[in-house]
Amino acid sequence: MKDFYTDLHIHIGRTWKGKPVKITGSKTLTLENILHTASVKKGLDIVGVIDCHSPEVLEEMASLIQEQKLIQLDGGGLRYKNTTLIPGVEIEVNDDHCLGPIHVLAFFRSWQAMREFSAWMQHYVKNMNLSTQRIRCDAVTLQHKVHALSGIFIPAHVFTPFKSAYGKGVKKSLSEVFDMEQIDAIELGLSSDTDMVKGISELAKYTFVTNSDAHSLGKMAREYQKIHMQAPTFDELQKALKEEEGREILTNYGLNPLLGKYHETACADCGYRTSLSPCPNCGGKHLVKGVAVRVKELTDTHQNLRKRPPYIHQVPLDFIPSIGKKTIEKLLLTFGTEMRILHEVSKEDLEEVVPTKIAALIDKGRNGQLSLITGGGGVYGKVKTE
Repeated sequence: MKDFYTDLHIHIGRTWKGKPVKITGSKTLTLENILHTASVKKGLDIVGVIDCHSPEVLEEMASLIQEQKLIQLDGGGLRYKNTTLIPGVEIEVNDDHCLGPIHVLAFFRSWQAMREFSAWMQHYVKNMNLSTQRIRCDAVTLQHKVHALSGIFIPAHVFTPFKSAYGKGVKKSLSEVFDMEQIDAIELGLSSDTDMVKGISELAKYTFVTNSDAHSLGKMAREYQKIHMQAPTFDELQKALKEEEGREILTNYGLNPLLGKYHETACADCGYRTSLSPCPNCGGKHLVKGVAVRVKELTDTHQNLRKRPPYIHQVPLDFIPSIGKKTIEKLLLTFGTEMRILHEVSKEDLEEVVPTKIAALIDKGRNGQLSLITGGGGVYGKVKTE
């Protein structure tokens, strides 16, 4: 058994022919660029790319398989250099049971299964080429289809104020929308962590995942997990999410929730952190409820419901002041990958490559010791400059 770094929520900005997939995604965020960056720069063992339903992306995957750049694994998933691709899709659900739109993730073990799901999905969405399309069926029907193809179903960033289960879609319980037995894990999102949500009793049965929701190559692995399993394959991932046969998530790594852009309640018009209406800064009358407030509303117990893996607050390199692209490239050239820099390289070794002040900031960032300015209202928090 080994440990594998895994980020399961990465968008595709453009196809190999330059057509948009995730409109807000970077133009450089192509499938092959994602796989190259994950393998060579980030040091991710597994990536879930969640726009693989798009016909041109499926076409690109087929081409990479033909060229043997992607190797389909016996245990599910496709191997690119040092990284396994788990093909997936993000879908928006807003059926008669929802109070508002909800984003969900689904993953499949092979290119063929992804293609079969895409063929089914095209009958229920308006534009198959784009990311996160609204599906014209209820959530339970979608869950059944995913599992009929032996897939994995995960509600996405569940506390985000917009387009998430607890943030927008349900009043109190996921059971208002979903079949609870067909949820394979829960994605927490950037504005929450394990400790914050430990008092929500209906989540006790589920594994928590922490993913980047990357819209650019640089944002990959801003949140991820270390998973203990036999090999970096779909089947092993599925076992780990169910905590079967010794497979499990060992550690969640993510931003301190204070850095999340929806952590605190804020004015929707100017972003000022306040719970008062009208806003004392601009007079606006609309607030974006913070994740911290919503979690308190949902908390129904103070008991320790289950043992969870540690959640390490870790600041990615590109969040840290004074660390620009040239510094990151210098570090990567010396030490190999971002995972190695964050987990293995000593502070003393860092000081051999970058100034002592920057080495100290990196060390504080990976140990959760930086001072932070809280995010809210759609604006990310920041690391305080000293």
